[in-house]
Amino acid sequence: MKKALITGITGQDGAYLSKILLDKDYKVYGIVRDSAVSNLANLKYVGAAERIELIPASLLNLSSVMKFLEATKPDEIYNLAAQSSVAISFESPIKTVEFNIISTLNLLEAIRVLSLKTKFYQACSSEMHGRIKDLPVTEKTVLHPVSPYAISKATGHWLTVNYREAYGLFCCCGILFNHESVLRPKYFVTKKIVSAAVRISKGSKEKITLGNISIKRDWGYAPEYVKVIWLMLQQDSADDYVVASGEAHSLKEFAQLAFECVGLNWQDHVVVDKNLYRPADIEATYGSPEKAKGKLGWKYNLKFEELIEMLVREEVKCRGITSYQCLSSERKELKCDVQP
Repeated sequence: MKKALITGITGQDGAYLSKILLDKDYKVYGIVRDSAVSNLANLKYVGAAERIELIPASLLNLSSVMKFLEATKPDEIYNLAAQSSVAISFESPIKTVEFNIISTLNLLEAIRVLSLKTKFYQACSSEMHGRIKDLPVTEKTVLHPVSPYAISKATGHWLTVNYREAYGLFCCCGILFNHESVLRPKYFVTKKIVSAAVRISKGSKEKITLGNISIKRDWGYAPEYVKVIWLMLQQDSADDYVVASGEAHSLKEFAQLAFECVGLNWQDHVVVDKNLYRPADIEATYGSPEKAKGKLGWKYNLKFEELIEMLVREEVKCRGITSYQCLSSERKELKCDVQP
């Protein structure tokens, strides 16, 4: 039986990945700060909470990291733990940079010192590329991070590449563009929009406040993106891969479609506040998934409109609303069903 260790296992990607690994008969360990108080809601949602072993540990303490790696000797490590909010990184830059960099470095150094044959996955981010002129983003695109979060992820990326090249470790970087699901934390703008649209459709009188709605991003579906994460560590040699839909859409389009799915006009319920604009932001970005599709055999064909419908369906199902029906006739019949 293969053994996998996931940091950040209680998050969106950690939950979906743990389900995939368990279905493939892995023994799955999850690193948490405190197993007694950890929020296991995401793991319960995917049906994985009772089937994993949680290990309380600090990723900022090298001796702690070495201890749990020596005890578990995992075949694969998926490093998903991070302070992952761009907005929060501007508010707490020191904590963001410290945790995202040191935790990654400690894992890599522990693998090296212990001479483990463990394959390592580093969760990178499309935010690393920042303001670039040549699109789409590929694995060769120059990094120009414009937020503390992006800077920390860029550093983690180069640390991973360095340990691969300097010490021969099997280390892969997954450069994932925005990927959404019902498990997105509420501080992400996509979750904010979808959950508000559903609440308003059921009678809430609230208004939703957004910042720059002209920004364009490459959005995809998280349960499909974590599949390619696993594929990266099943190869004969380690490499880096962009995981993306290959299309850019504005935040305005996202809001418009989300409200349309519940029969509402987004303009009646959205307020734009320039105070929510970030100090530095990326106007538009999207990635090329060609390498992941060609070398890993990954398949992703979900259209943007289908993604938004999927997110609304998930939110409705999660809230236990039974009277929901998409009012957009051209999207009533989708090939993708919501799977918890």
